[in-house]
Amino acid sequence: MKKTIGTFLIIFSIINIAFTQKKEGKKSFNATTVNISYAMQLPAADLANDFSWNFNFGAGVQYLTKSKWLFGGEAGFMFGNSPNVDVLANLRTVDGEIIAEDKSYGFVLMEGRGFHAGLLVGKIIPFRKKYPHSGIRITVSGGILQHKIRIDDKSGLIPQLAGEYVKGYDRLTYGFSLTEFIGYQHFSNNKRINFFAGFEFTQGFTQNRRSWDYLTQSKLDNNRLDLLNGIRVGWVLPIFHSDSYNAEEIFY
Repeated sequence: MKKTIGTFLIIFSIINIAFTQKKEGKKSFNATTVNISYAMQLPAADLANDFSWNFNFGAGVQYLTKSKWLFGGEAGFMFGNSPNVDVLANLRTVDGEIIAEDKSYGFVLMEGRGFHAGLLVGKIIPFRKKYPHSGIRITVSGGILQHKIRIDDKSGLIPQLAGEYVKGYDRLTYGFSLTEFIGYQHFSNNKRINFFAGFEFTQGFTQNRRSWDYLTQSKLDNNRLDLLNGIRVGWVLPIFHSDSYNAEEIFY
């Protein structure tokens, strides 16, 4: 893992050095950017044992300098399909049902839920004179990754899933994470069409945070490596700073 991060940073530095000698375009600006994004992610390593895929709705705020550096934060809400592990297996009858208090079959939904949040640094590397503010977008962020199994007792009549008891089944997990993004960032010259798209990779160094797991009848306290790999696209709203361009360069 350390070698992977080191290699990424070396590549990042080489690319940056190669492009910093280019002259800035006449319309260089600094701005605060607000973005919303959507991703489809495929779990790997330990996380692949729990979930098969997920979607991620994200948002971020960054400061973009005239030299195309990005500084700020980002966050995302993760949601997915049913977990790979049936954590309620010990509550089920031989035919796979859960008996409710009124002796009927209970109706329970299980879905993956989670979020990530972190501080971000990155660089936009222009490669076309026609679009001096657009180019390769590379970012790295560090923060927290959390996920769990959302258990929803629709009948409301299963006492084993009421109140604090549900925490013994949801496998709440969180820890420090790193996220890398590489793709394309576009700022149109008229400042109206601004977006990014590319590949995103997250590494979570996590642990189960519940004191007891009812399915395994044990405490799940092993260190985990939770990986998420996916494609993210986003729309960007730039708020241009008044001192970042000349009066004749203002676009309405």
